[in-house]
Amino acid sequence: MRKNSVKNTRINEAVRAELSRIISREVKDPRISMMTTVTAAVVAPDLKTCRVMISVLGSEEEKQETMAGLKSSAKFIRHELAVSLNLRNTPELHFYLDESIEYGVMMSKKIDDVMQAEREKKGDAAEEADEENEQDEED
Repeated sequence: MRKNSVKNTRINEAVRAELSRIISREVKDPRISMMTTVTAAVVAPDLKTCRVMISVLGSEEEKQETMAGLKSSAKFIRHELAVSLNLRNTPELHFYLDESIEYGVMMSKKIDDVMQAEREKKGDAAEEADEENEQDEED
């Protein structure tokens, strides 16, 4: 995979920030959840296409509705992007659901659960050792 140039990285960040603004403020589709975040935008070096990674906080149904709303609003969003950013070509937008944030939260919770179980296990072992010591002292 080719490393992004500084120019391409700058374009990606500008497109991501502008898409975030457009989706949250300009698009009036009721299917799009209020808890929608643009996590990344990857514009092709020729500025023809853009992969937009979207994270939606909510149920699976809300995610699907949000993605459907974004796909139906893609032409409007592209037009608004063309108006606000001065690019040689305005990229065609392709929306993808990004579940990495949810995956990270789920893994963090699993780690916390394991750590809590280890603490409880150590606590139980310490209590058993204290009880054995007390019995030995009584004998």
